[in-house]
Amino acid sequence: MNAPVRILVVIPVYNHGRTLAQVVRECRTIHEHVIVVDDGSTDLSEDLVRGLEVPVLRHTHNQGKGQALMTGARYGLDNGFTHMVSMDADCQHRPKDFFRFKSAVAEDPTALIVGRRDFSSTWVPRSSRFGRQFSNFWFRVQTGRSAGDAQSGFRAYPLFVLDQLSLAANRYDFEVEVLVKAAWAGIPVKAIDIGVHYQPSGQRVSHFKLFLDNLRLTRLNTRLTLRSFLPWPHKQLLEKNPREAFSILRPMDGIRHFLAYELSPAQIAWAGAMGVFLGTLPLVALHSLAILMAAGFFRLNKIVALGASQFCMPPIVPALCIEAGYFMTHGGTFLTEISLQTLGYQFLDRFMEWVLGSLVLAPVLAGLTFVILYIAASAAVAVPQGD
Repeated sequence: MNAPVRILVVIPVYNHGRTLAQVVRECRTIHEHVIVVDDGSTDLSEDLVRGLEVPVLRHTHNQGKGQALMTGARYGLDNGFTHMVSMDADCQHRPKDFFRFKSAVAEDPTALIVGRRDFSSTWVPRSSRFGRQFSNFWFRVQTGRSAGDAQSGFRAYPLFVLDQLSLAANRYDFEVEVLVKAAWAGIPVKAIDIGVHYQPSGQRVSHFKLFLDNLRLTRLNTRLTLRSFLPWPHKQLLEKNPREAFSILRPMDGIRHFLAYELSPAQIAWAGAMGVFLGTLPLVALHSLAILMAAGFFRLNKIVALGASQFCMPPIVPALCIEAGYFMTHGGTFLTEISLQTLGYQFLDRFMEWVLGSLVLAPVLAGLTFVILYIAASAAVAVPQGD
């Protein structure tokens, strides 16, 4: 981003007429560019709207918080702004924390900044604590990153991100979807600490529908998680991800390819080691799923992990595990008879030996893989491609 940073504060509102004027007034004292997006409220009088003295964009009916934020984003893009800071209208957020976002945006204009609410300094509803933990966990599974507070509505969005991402959600699930897809697109997702204030339960206005909105979030997380398991690359807004497969037939070419995309030798080695570790375990019909989920959670390259796991395909590694398990359970002797009796009728015995042997061989083979890949990748750094 080469354009000078211009920030627009957007306050989406739906039936928060009691607190909106105070939030807008405090925002206007700290920043000159503030707008309100009225998402079909029924409690905002014309006198109240005129008294805000800021532009008010109005939906004729309630379309959801995500749609309100996108309306604000389009206004920002049309008027030459580069960033949008969103803030809730219920007095939960402290407008003075805007300066923290302003500093964070200046430090990295490409980052999506999330306000990490301080839950230690005030009374916080249990639902908010659980919701943050739940969303943070699934964000980590889907992206391999930490969001800090995936449910916080106090954020700074680079407007080019909202303009270029394909987003389907338009209610509370929007804030989860945009975080995940931005991370997939190579956008840095950073957290800064902010204050938070929750009004007593009798005074707090919340439009979160316990059943419907949780159903939407569940459906969204299911879709995003399944997509995250696929090693197919995502659309990149800042950088490209490796697109070629890691082939066991041409390992050095694959290693050079991933090094060219700024994967370090250690990152390649860790991904390969994890693929071999899980590939050695008897996760029948679940190896790829387990590897993709673990790679996403630990932010390791899925293609390298899946490629390395192919070394564990039957029959060699499973046979070694069975022999190791047999050796440990039969007084130091090896299984030498391969027959219908030993592999058919005694299948359960062999499977248990496979499990036992894999617990020993998985870390050993993973360790060897790490060493080999690390040495090979380190050597490949200095070797021109094609040599």
